[in-house]
Amino acid sequence: MVLTAFRPTRDIQSETPGFLPVSVTLEHFEHAVAADGFWTFWGNSLLVTAGCVLLALVVALAAAFAVARMRWRGRRAFLLMVFVAQMAPWEALLIPMYVIARDAGLLDRLVTLSLVYFMITLPFTVVTLRSFLASVPAELEEAAQVDGCTRAAAFRRVTLPLLAPGLLATSLFGFITAWNEFAFANMLIIKNQDDRTLPVWLSSFSNVFGTDWGATMAASTLFALPVLVLFLVLQGRVAAGMTGGAVKG
Repeated sequence: MVLTAFRPTRDIQSETPGFLPVSVTLEHFEHAVAADGFWTFWGNSLLVTAGCVLLALVVALAAAFAVARMRWRGRRAFLLMVFVAQMAPWEALLIPMYVIARDAGLLDRLVTLSLVYFMITLPFTVVTLRSFLASVPAELEEAAQVDGCTRAAAFRRVTLPLLAPGLLATSLFGFITAWNEFAFANMLIIKNQDDRTLPVWLSSFSNVFGTDWGATMAASTLFALPVLVLFLVLQGRVAAGMTGGAVKG
């Protein structure tokens, strides 16, 4: 994808293609950035993804705290339902979610996409944060309460900073899932084309002469860049969060 983005059009359509480009051009990136709607759809993807991640973190953190720190009837059944929801294939939800959104008048809205992505990422977020929260000794919060903190303040000042790797790991998972998702975005945004996300726009990126593969690959490279940069910046904490959530508790 990256090599094609930098390859001149004559080399892309050559009868004897080579792996490395003979010459390099930025023409495709200029075409992709200047294309109608690129920045609008890029912003839509960012808005939907940010809403999904923030909402999933808030709800999952509350659910994980209730499961890991409290004892209540139905706790094991709740965890079982979360695991079952995590195992369910997303494709099985396409038709039901379309019918629900249609009947509720929620088609062609970015908030609907955020809620759908939130629903998809929530089970994984709850499971991961629950395991990570269980690895933090409850005695730390109790000691803070003895020193005068309320339960909420003890959690915010003592436990929450220790959960940073787990929060980053789950945030990155939710970001990648929502940022790359195509099927729901293509199905739930029908009439209002200005609310499309970047994956849907990329699928229709063509001109009167057919698909512009160079510009498509350039736009795809720009689309993948935020996830790559985010992962490279957070990779250390993400690895700690994933391993901590997987083997502790």
